[in-house]
Amino acid sequence: MDTKMKELIAVGASVTANCVPCLKFHFAKAQEAGASEDEVREAVRVGRMVRKGAAGKWDEEAKSIIGQQMNSDSVSTGTNRDSAYFRA
Repeated sequence: MDTKMKELIAVGASVTANCVPCLKFHFAKAQEAGASEDEVREAVRVGRMVRKGAAGKWDEEAKSIIGQQMNSDSVSTGTNRDSAYFRA
């Protein structure tokens, strides 16, 4: 794999990780390696797509966990105050 491809992957990964300093660094490196504007845009698009997919799955898991706790009579997170919070 050549340097340009590695930097384009790093651009996408930076977007996925929400890492602005990483994106700035790898964007500059991708340009130095000869990446076109269209190639960088595509790497950003792929990074956003991965981030969106991961966020969607995370949201499903959070709803599943929180929904189970809210429908339960007791919450195994600690004090009664915590349980009341989840049932409110």
